[in-house]
Amino acid sequence: MTIAIVNNGHMINMQKVAEAYTEETGVALNWVSLEEGVLREQVTSDTATGGGQYDIINIGMQEAPIWGQAGWIEPLEFGADYDVDDMLPAMRNGLSHDGTLYAAPFYGESSMVMYRKDLTDAAGVTIADNDSWDNVKAAAAAIHDPDNGVYGACLRGKPGWGDNMAFVTTVVNSFGGAWFDADFKPTLESDEWKAAINFYVDLLGTYGPPGSEGNSFNEILALYNEGKCGMWIDATIAASFLEVDGVAYAQSPNAGNPVGANWLWAWAMAVPAGTENAAEAKAFIEWATSKDYIQAVGNHPDFGWGSVPTGTRASTYAIPEFQAVAGFAAAEKAAIDSAAPEATDIKPYVGVQFAAIPEFPEVGSAVAQEIAAALSGAKSVDEALAASQAAADAIMKEAGYY
Repeated sequence: MTIAIVNNGHMINMQKVAEAYTEETGVALNWVSLEEGVLREQVTSDTATGGGQYDIINIGMQEAPIWGQAGWIEPLEFGADYDVDDMLPAMRNGLSHDGTLYAAPFYGESSMVMYRKDLTDAAGVTIADNDSWDNVKAAAAAIHDPDNGVYGACLRGKPGWGDNMAFVTTVVNSFGGAWFDADFKPTLESDEWKAAINFYVDLLGTYGPPGSEGNSFNEILALYNEGKCGMWIDATIAASFLEVDGVAYAQSPNAGNPVGANWLWAWAMAVPAGTENAAEAKAFIEWATSKDYIQAVGNHPDFGWGSVPTGTRASTYAIPEFQAVAGFAAAEKAAIDSAAPEATDIKPYVGVQFAAIPEFPEVGSAVAQEIAAALSGAKSVDEALAASQAAADAIMKEAGYY
């Protein structure tokens, strides 16, 4: 079978853990590991056309319910031992359509603040749960020491609807903004968007590392582990891979609106409708997202309990060996449990850092390029948002929303 995966740590680890699966079943596995944006493009193209290039694909909460409804991916039903009720409700609901599961979560995440407590202590500043953005900016200023290779805040800047816009959308949410109004007209030139993007550009431009417009998850993870980041607000799953001592955690900051200040996502596994190996693919997914897989990683000589994929099952957080090594566990679960993907008066769509409509990847990708241009200084914030509004408006009109 051919499996398309995102090139994040837990997915890379799975290749080694799955050697035992091949030995036991005789099923050979061909892994295609791709950068996040490239994965989305290739998987979307192949799945939408029924190309059959992949037997198993990595997708997330934006795609799963939409693709399931469209018949692009197979429904998933597993045996009683799988214990689907152990799955965290936020993950199960986000990967289902009309109560049918279409993708099984390999790992789940929200977002939170990860910061160097040794640096904040030395600077005499603190970062609290759900802190104000102004306090976070002050903390970044206090620990920013570029002459010694330490930057106050490392944040996503690389363009992509799931790259820079994952973080940026939570900032916009926290300022009281939204992607669309009740009629699904883009609202990208609102006062809330302008305030949020000006804040983001100023914070990262003043206290971030040079070239931030090229940084997403993997780039910042490398910087953090080199001791170059004082603070990072990103996926909770990053905590599994931090190698710097003295990391502390806090719930995501907000500017008065805590709803949507932290995102909700799962990298999940699905079976494209075009594959001829659907039964074998579903069997592998049942194994790779099971309690037994968690045990296999925890007991693997190359990994251990600090490396198990988290954010999917309630039972993982009750494992004593995991609790003993995962200082981030409580903060991670609190972030996942508090994420709010439901539609609200402010945002008339499902999704925290995305809108669960088919057109969003195109809209989000267009806006992502403009925000990156504002961050790099190629455009002003107002220019970037005007171009974003025009692009989004054209896409939504062509799609027939108004």
